[in-house]
Order: sequence, then structure tokens, then C-alpha cells
Amino acid sequence: MPATALRRPAAPAPPPGPLTGRARLVPLGVGALVLVLYAWWSLLQWHRWEVPSWDLGIFTQLAKSYAGGHGPVVHLKGHGANLLGDHFHPILVLLGPLYALFPSALTLLVLQDVLVAVSAAALTGFAVRGLGAAPGAALGLAYGLSFGLQAAVAVQFHEVAFALPLLVLALGCLVERRWTPAALWAAPVALVKEDLGVTVAVLGLVFAWRAQREGGGGRGPVLLGLGLAVWGLSWSVLAIAVVLPALSPDGRFAYADRLDLAAAAADPLAALVSLVVPGQKALTWLALLATGVVLALRSPLALVALPTLAWRMLSPNHGYWGTGWHYSAVLMPVVLLALLDAVLRLRHGRLHRLARAAPALALAVALLLLPGRPLADLADPAAYRPDPRAPAKEAVLAAVPEGASVATDLTLIHHLVPGAEVHWLGTEGDPAPQYVVVDRLGATWGGNPPGDVAAYARERYGAEYTVVRDEDHLVLVRRRA
Repeated sequence: MPATALRRPAAPAPPPGPLTGRARLVPLGVGALVLVLYAWWSLLQWHRWEVPSWDLGIFTQLAKSYAGGHGPVVHLKGHGANLLGDHFHPILVLLGPLYALFPSALTLLVLQDVLVAVSAAALTGFAVRGLGAAPGAALGLAYGLSFGLQAAVAVQFHEVAFALPLLVLALGCLVERRWTPAALWAAPVALVKEDLGVTVAVLGLVFAWRAQREGGGGRGPVLLGLGLAVWGLSWSVLAIAVVLPALSPDGRFAYADRLDLAAAAADPLAALVSLVVPGQKALTWLALLATGVVLALRSPLALVALPTLAWRMLSPNHGYWGTGWHYSAVLMPVVLLALLDAVLRLRHGRLHRLARAAPALALAVALLLLPGRPLADLADPAAYRPDPRAPAKEAVLAAVPEGASVATDLTLIHHLVPGAEVHWLGTEGDPAPQYVVVDRLGATWGGNPPGDVAAYARERYGAEYTVVRDEDHLVLVRRRA
């Protein structure tokens, strides 16, 4: 990637002018379509009571804590745990006011859909200004339907949703050589997650290199890019070396074992091979190359994807390697805007035919990858069948008093958080809760749930419990006074 990305580009096109006439409606149309599709998916997922993981419960509990004027206290990670000791995401303080108005886990799902749609509209705007209405719309839709965004929405809310519009606006302004706005949009990305400061640092270096070659405004833009690089790297170092260990219950960065930089430096050849082996990693690279129609490699903006790809592929955790989950979401703005940048530079050169066809090809790739992806569910009648256990689930929620402490498995975790103090059944050292909820059919138990839930709760918490409800394999027990 670096070798092709750093070739001397053709002379840049003049900065595009503002959108006029009907072209102004194209970004709004793409953004609205993306919002409808993802909000539809999220509401359908909510209707099916789907719980891919405990993450939405964690972020809902964080939002609830911020809304109450407290720090990011998340009992699901351990009683009284500060979530800033787990991951560095100060930008999530913005969830507090929104959650105060709409106290539900569904609020976070819709917010993520809105952030995805805003980023799609913004990217479409850059593409329409540079390429025209039809190619711009194609590129915007290719981004909006990309595998990384679909996977992120399917696994529900994560902090990286905030990075999407920021990265689109930063990289789009960089494509248009609007240096100051690019830096201002890029700077907050370092506050989304601890690793994204390194992404901002690389973006700053690409910014400085590009400004030096194309700026035409003296040293100011170059220094601005270098300052952005220092800013991003400083936040990552501060987060990983100081903030996270200081707020972690065991005094260390909880994910330090996910990447062994010393081992990679000691055997660089093995590290290089491990970037693409086993095959799951190679498939992710191929999906990214296809999304950018390979042509994205002709832009130096493609280098901004390297920090995320490096930590994912060098990690021993196979959950990071594939195209599922939310880990590829932040790569989608990079790949599609690198493609836009490459098309703008190559459309008058010897590769002009490929460059002009690239937006349509990118959309074709997104559509070809659609079967088997989350949005394909929207056309599946089976996806609309109601959960037959919904009445039993609602009855359990109604039986838990407002403000009660509850320990639970995955099944009702998102729905319990707004009204109760929720703990995770698997966490050691939590105080005995007033209620315990167990779904004997839930994925938490791996097919081996407790038979006597009251006895299980007594053994786990050292207190006596009585069964309140036992219906459709959903069991609610209450601590005796």
C-alpha cells in the first residue's frame, strides 16, 4: 500500500465550487436513504429483542450515568467501575444530554444510525462537488452500503460511530485542500478511542506531506499538519500510558496483551506475514481492496487506514481479523475518500477510463457484497416474525421495580439498564443484587444454564432468593428481606 500511495500524483484539479441546483439535493437524498435503511434495521433488530453482546448495555449505562451528572460509572464492568479505565472515549460525554431526553438503549441505536447517515451525506457532498451528481451519488451509496458500516450497525452502538462524520469531513476537506477545516475536523477523532490518536497522527503526516507539495500557502499548512500529528500521538500515549492504567481497577491498560509490538519488532518478517495469514485476514484485505476498487491505493489518504489494520492484524485475538463487528467502520471513510481522491487525480490521465468508472464499480461491489449482510434481512419475511417470548420478557421487565439492583445475563440487559442498577452475572465481587434474571435459553450459558436459579443465586451471592417468575425459560428471583 505505501509504495503505490506515495507515487507523485498528477497535478491536482482546482478546488470544486459549491453545489448548485438539483445537485444540492443529492447528498440529502443519499443521507436520507441511508438513515431510513439503518433505522429500519435497528428498529427491526429491537423488535426481535436481538442482543449481539453486552456492549449496548454498557454504553447505555454510561449514557445514563452521564445524564445523571456523574462520571462514566458502569456497573456491568464491575460495581462502581469507571469505563474510562477500560477504553478512552471522552467524546461519549455527549451522550448524556441526549439520553436525559430519551432514556432508552434504543436512543443509542438511532443515534448511531444518524451519525452513519450524516457521514454518508457529507461524503456524497464531497463526491458530487468533485465528480458530478451521478458519480457522486454512486460513491456516497457505496460508502453508505459498505460492509464495515453494515457490520457496525448490526452489532449495535459503539463509540467509533462518532468518528465516522469527523473522519469524512476531515478527509474530504483534505481532498479539497481546505487545510484549516481538515485539521479542525480531524482533531476530535483522537478523543473517540485510544487507538484513533495514532490514526490522527498518520492523517496529520499525510496532511503535512500533501500541504508541502500542493498547499501554495507557505509553511502554515505544513506546520498545521505536523501539529495535528503531534496532537494525535500525544493523546494515544497519554490515554494508554496514563489515563487508562490510572482508572483501571488493576492499574494497567486492560488490552495491553492484544498487541505485542516488541515481538513484531524482533521478527519483522514474521510480523509482515501475520498481517495476511491466516486466510480470515486476507479476506478482510481483499474486501477493503474491492471496496476501494483497488484504485484507492493511488491516493496517499489510504495510508490513514494502516494504524487500524496493523493493530487488528497483529493482534492474537481472531475477533479483530474479519469483516464482522464494528472494527472496519472507521476504515470505510478512509477507503472511499481515498478512492475519490484517486479518481480526481487520474480522470484526465492514462487511467481516465478506470477512474471515471470507479464510482459505479464501487457501488457494484457494495451491492454484490449485500447478500448475507445485515441489510439483506430487510427483504427477508422471516426477519419480521415477532419474538414468541416477547410477552414473557415484558412481564419480567414489569416485575422489576424502578431503581432496583439486578444481576442479569444477556437476554434483557439492554432493556433493564434504563430503570434499574444492572450488574453482569459473570462479574466477581459484585454485591448481592435485589433481583437476578436468567434466561435458560440464552447464549450466555452455552447450553448449560442453572436448573435451580434461586440456588444458583444463593451460591453466587451468599444470600437467600425466592422465585418471582418462571415462564418460557425466563426466571426472575428476588432476594429475601
